[in-house]
Amino acid sequence: MSEAETIHVADVSEGIGGDATAEPGSPVELPVVDVLTGRSFITGKSGSGKSNTASVVIENLLDSGFPVLIVDTDGEYYGLKEEYEILHAGADDECDIVVSPEHAEKIAALALEQNVPIILDVSGYLEEETANELLLEVVRQLFAKEKRMKKPFLLVIEECHEYIPEGGGMDETGKMLIKVGKRGRKHGLGIVGISQRPADVKKDFITQCDWLCWHRLTWDNDTKVVGRILGSKYASAVEDLGDGEAFLMTDWDESIRRIQFHRKETFDAGATPGLDDFERPELKSVSSDLVGELESISDEKERRESEIADLKQELEKRDRRIADLERELEEARDLSNMADQFAQALLGKAEAPYRGGGPSAASPDRSRDDGGAGGDDGNGDQSVLKSYDEAVAATEGDSAASAADGGPGADDGSEAAASTGSESPADASEGDSDDSATPNSDAAVASASGPPDDVDPVTRDDVAESALRFDDAIELGTREAVIEELRSRIEALPELSRGMLRHYRREGASDPVAAHIDAGGDGDSGHAYSRHRPIRRAGLIRHAGRGHYAYAVPDLVREAYADRLDEAQVDEVVSAVESVFVPPAELSYPPDAAPTDVGEPPAGGPTDRSGGDQAETTASADGEDPVTADDGTAADRARDAAPPDAADADEGETAADAGLSDAARRFAERTER
Repeated sequence: MSEAETIHVADVSEGIGGDATAEPGSPVELPVVDVLTGRSFITGKSGSGKSNTASVVIENLLDSGFPVLIVDTDGEYYGLKEEYEILHAGADDECDIVVSPEHAEKIAALALEQNVPIILDVSGYLEEETANELLLEVVRQLFAKEKRMKKPFLLVIEECHEYIPEGGGMDETGKMLIKVGKRGRKHGLGIVGISQRPADVKKDFITQCDWLCWHRLTWDNDTKVVGRILGSKYASAVEDLGDGEAFLMTDWDESIRRIQFHRKETFDAGATPGLDDFERPELKSVSSDLVGELESISDEKERRESEIADLKQELEKRDRRIADLERELEEARDLSNMADQFAQALLGKAEAPYRGGGPSAASPDRSRDDGGAGGDDGNGDQSVLKSYDEAVAATEGDSAASAADGGPGADDGSEAAASTGSESPADASEGDSDDSATPNSDAAVASASGPPDDVDPVTRDDVAESALRFDDAIELGTREAVIEELRSRIEALPELSRGMLRHYRREGASDPVAAHIDAGGDGDSGHAYSRHRPIRRAGLIRHAGRGHYAYAVPDLVREAYADRLDEAQVDEVVSAVESVFVPPAELSYPPDAAPTDVGEPPAGGPTDRSGGDQAETTASADGEDPVTADDGTAADRARDAAPPDAADADEGETAADAGLSDAARRFAERTER
């Protein structure tokens, strides 16, 4: 590094503001230390010579071996490479190396630790945010390193009004430059700000400067700034300055001089193009080692960007796969909803005769004699067909309601509804009822006692089989047939499943997990639904919406008698069915009674809910058989056919038993055997 203490940059000129102590043409020299560590402001309108002045100062410093860092906003300083080995870094292919904010620390290290002059060309960045971030990081690294090194170093900022404007807010880059202007000197870091509009530069920066160069200015706002700082006579004279001429104000000698700066010796890349052909000079290249160090950072950045791009691509593939799976799940829900609605449509069509929609195959005479809902007008059949057609049409429309209940209970509820349905009575077997009752009852037991982990869905064949099985039992027309059918379903259940059924009887409506815990199981939903499935398939509970199920035994009894029984008679039959799984002490209480409320049966209460004295009292008080409802004709025939001592031999026979049809009596005898 040179021992020179001053640099010769200009000569004294004539005119207002000239140096009275020096002759025109006398050399003007600047102290190197004050230039490197001080704060300076160079201003002038376009073409007045401000960039030339900065280049002359830089050339003299480089000649003396002092490195600088130039922030080039217009790409006009690369001409220095004609004479000096300078690292030209930026975003253009013409630069020695393309850099980004990741290179900031290395750029500062090259400048301060290896004395490498650097042109940081920010003119080629398409994104202003990237250029600002790069400059911010470089200045921040320079400031941090200078606190430790204390090495004189000059930072030159072109168009500084873009970073430290007078009006409006400053970003982090501007605040960092102001920090360098106020505190950089004590660390050895100097700064030169260059702008053609002094009125647009923050005054906090201008007033902190040690030396200022005022080239030609013509705008009133700009000349007023000159008048406030230099005086009124300079405000008028600054408009008449020639190219390269300026008022130089310095703190070290407290003088104001009118001087003429030298012309720069290197290629003037910032000069206005003329009519002559443009010839680019031969520029010096920098050491490949310097570029190699920066290129290694670029390679690392490219590697990271490549990895990030690969990860993004993989993430996009996974997102597409998730979208496909979600679409398939929605389609599966739609198909499940369609299957549910078909099953419900079949159920509605099969149950219509027992709900007053038409005559039952089991008792055609009764429907005609009683004048019930299944009259000859056919309105019931039309209603059934209409609801069936509507249900079928609904499956072809919007199926968005399929997941309204949510959770695993949505599918379970559909299967439960289907398992309790039946097909048209006309499809039932018309053979002898004795031959059909037992096989179908066995089929019910086999179906209900299947393995608890069976997850096969209920099919249309299951619906038809269930319908035929229950229809065969109802055709017997006896109270015992209904009770025996429902009891067989309950007895075929596993013990824990029967406990869950007791929970539904007590709660009315609940969810499988709560029922499983109440029955003595755990809170695992898989176990709960596995043990819940036999109850649902047996039709003893029905889906109540939102993953809940309701106790369905009373509904089955009402449907079996086509809603012709009053509630007292329904309760009687239900009690007979429930005696197979509900403790006697609990039978005398309502289904929704709390377990702690259940005690011993009240005095005089029913002793046999399966068909004892209470059933006889209810039936006899009504005056007719609650099942056959045919004016006692069948009961009379049974009594006439019995031997004279039959009444004495069977004193426990109830009024309902006395009115059994021939088919019912055969079924009862076969059951006893």
